[in-house]
Amino acid sequence: MRPACEVAQVIRQTWAQVEQSTQLNNWQKRTLRLIRDCRTAALGGHLDQCPACSHLRISYNSCRNRHCPKCQVLAREDWVAARKAELLPVPYFHVVFTLPGELNRLCLYGPDRVYDALFATAWSVIGSFAGDPAHLGAHTGMIAVLHTWGQNLSLHPHLHCIVPGGGITAAGFWKSARSKGKFLFPVKALSRVMRGRMVAALRKAFPGEDPQLFRTLFTKPWVVYAKRPFASPGAVIDYLGRYTHKIAISNHRLLSVDKDRVRFRYKDYRDGSQKVMELAPMEFIRRFAQHILPRGFVRIRHYGILSSRKKAGSIPQIILQLQGKTITLSRHLRSKTPAVLCPCCKKSLMKTILRFDHRGPPARYRSLLNNTSSQ
Repeated sequence: MRPACEVAQVIRQTWAQVEQSTQLNNWQKRTLRLIRDCRTAALGGHLDQCPACSHLRISYNSCRNRHCPKCQVLAREDWVAARKAELLPVPYFHVVFTLPGELNRLCLYGPDRVYDALFATAWSVIGSFAGDPAHLGAHTGMIAVLHTWGQNLSLHPHLHCIVPGGGITAAGFWKSARSKGKFLFPVKALSRVMRGRMVAALRKAFPGEDPQLFRTLFTKPWVVYAKRPFASPGAVIDYLGRYTHKIAISNHRLLSVDKDRVRFRYKDYRDGSQKVMELAPMEFIRRFAQHILPRGFVRIRHYGILSSRKKAGSIPQIILQLQGKTITLSRHLRSKTPAVLCPCCKKSLMKTILRFDHRGPPARYRSLLNNTSSQ
């Protein structure tokens, strides 16, 4: 169902304030402008015609921005399709590394440094525990996805990690996790090691920062959550489809938008209930914008035996050992825009006959479009 309200609607009605805001940087304003103009005449489009009944239809271009609520469906489908061929016939574990709220200030003015350190430290911890013979004694892999938001759009940086239940030993053989794949690594130990290594990484990334901040980070345990293994490899795909291309808030969570307030649904994880939050439009934009990642920042990363450099050799090797099958990983091609059935005759697929920029289609086509719509 089409949502009643859109994030783009909030951006349009506050655009004059967005342009003048000193709280937003140029990259955030550029991203907001793209979301505002997504699938409107401002980005141009194409003219489609039905070969059977000659029905004409205008389709406006999408912005293809990864923060846009309307542009993630095809990207998600492509990514998930590529991962299906790489699934191993082993249990997968879901591990979440969460940064404490004391680091939110650093996340706001140095997000690339903080989030790069988070990725590197999380893999360092997982890799160390996997390589330790007391826990596994093998080289494992990891897929990590960065989320920076909570349900109420507050800053809540955390890393969702998918880790296979085992790894490849130095001799080249698959070794499963202990306890018959029901347990990966001790969470309390993960938390302590994660805290120590992350603080050390932040000291290097922010040499001029107040040392008291880093001392404060040792006063309480960090949150590392390890869920039980997924029920099946298919469940891993379902999970990836939900989380990999998720954005701070979807259009379907918006309840109403007017000049004074934006209302949206959110889940309060303290009691598990659904609640409604009301924010002033500019406060909504401010919260949304703090989750716009720096330019070129990679928010989905692959490590170890699942990395781009190693998976072509490691994944077929593991599948051959565990299932006796020989496979070759092939490069997944990006999906094309899906063909659309003619809304008039409902018999033929629409075909693109003209592409145009923000000025719109030529005058001769405009008259044809007007005649079509009036019939």
